[in-house]
Amino acid sequence: MYDWLLFLHIVAAMVWVGGAVLLGVLAIRVVREGEPGAVGRFVASMRVIGPLVLAPATVAVVGFGVWLVLDSSAWGFGQFWIQLALALFAAAFAIGAAHQSRAAVAAERAVERGDRDAARRHLARWSWGYWAIVALLLVATWDMTTKPGL
Repeated sequence: MYDWLLFLHIVAAMVWVGGAVLLGVLAIRVVREGEPGAVGRFVASMRVIGPLVLAPATVAVVGFGVWLVLDSSAWGFGQFWIQLALALFAAAFAIGAAHQSRAAVAAERAVERGDRDAARRHLARWSWGYWAIVALLLVATWDMTTKPGL
């Protein structure tokens, strides 16, 4: 069972990190190009990609990670590397909930008003937040692979 849980945990993490990098790069491209309608299309895509791809991957990473700890006698929630992983997840979740959602809604509202400049500004702000999440995910990946404190 452990090997399957580890496999699913890693695949979910690959989807989350890969999706985050891809969205971050696309957001930068959309902001820099300034093509009319691009921000609106990007924001509309986020409404689909987030709930269908990124949210399930995020839940799966945490769920399978917790299950791995519970399934193995070698791991415990008192270990530093597991506590760090949970703290990094909490930080990424907090940025997503507190910052990303507001920036995305503001960009969407600006698109609906036809205010392209405001929409681009909000998307640029969203992009900075997403790169912060990517950085946290990369630190979490380092944590998972090196297991500091063991």
